[in-house]
Amino acid sequence: MHPMANSTPTITFIGAGNMAQALIGGLVQAGHPARRIRVADPSADQRQAVSRQFGVETHEDNARAADGADVLMLAVKPQVMDAVLDSLKGSIQPETLVISVAAGVTLAQMARGLDDHRRCVRAMPNTPALYGAGITGMVADKGVGAADRERAEEILGTAGKTVWVDNEALMDVVTAISGSGPAYFFRFVELLTRAGAQAGLDAADAAALARQTAFGAGTMLAQSDLDAAELRRRVTSPGGTTAAALESFAAGDFERLVDEAVQAAVRRGRELGQS
Repeated sequence: MHPMANSTPTITFIGAGNMAQALIGGLVQAGHPARRIRVADPSADQRQAVSRQFGVETHEDNARAADGADVLMLAVKPQVMDAVLDSLKGSIQPETLVISVAAGVTLAQMARGLDDHRRCVRAMPNTPALYGAGITGMVADKGVGAADRERAEEILGTAGKTVWVDNEALMDVVTAISGSGPAYFFRFVELLTRAGAQAGLDAADAAALARQTAFGAGTMLAQSDLDAAELRRRVTSPGGTTAAALESFAAGDFERLVDEAVQAAVRRGRELGQS
């Protein structure tokens, strides 16, 4: 990781849950000094946990934690976001970069809650971020410049890879592919495990085979220069066992099923964003 743009920023996290802890851990591991990280959370237990684990400064009061911060990370549940934004009014300087990782909270909602502050980034990380293997989709408001983008990439990049989208409406597609996506793979492994057990394997052996195969395939996808289609072709001998299974997927219109599933998630994301 490159040094933080333009010196080491002070980063305040509002919320000390799993995603905040994953990002704080990534930052500290990447060399960001713990003394330049603050955390606000209403739970004394959560504050004690992050203080003990990372050696960061903690606060009960959001405004106090945010005072003078270069970057403000909003890592709270969407339903409390309006109250959190209200608590931060007056604590944010024009140069403060605000990054939200709350699903469905729009740039307009953030600006509205922060007296038209437009130096905001909306980010959608996914749960593999907890293992440093996440990917985060991001969209920037009009007040976010190149240095701010670089800073956002560096912070979210400690938990995995990052992707920018230009149109905020596409964040619902990002959510459908990567935000919700881990559950699709978990479900597939669950069903592979069940099929293996029904075909006679010991249940624990079937689970081990399915899990490790998912891990191996994911590792190949992550580390190979080849795309998924080419990797698939290389495993599929004409007339072989893999071809027989893939033909069965095709006969069941697996392609349409996946497309409809993603569309359903996109639709639901848009509904939640409007509620």
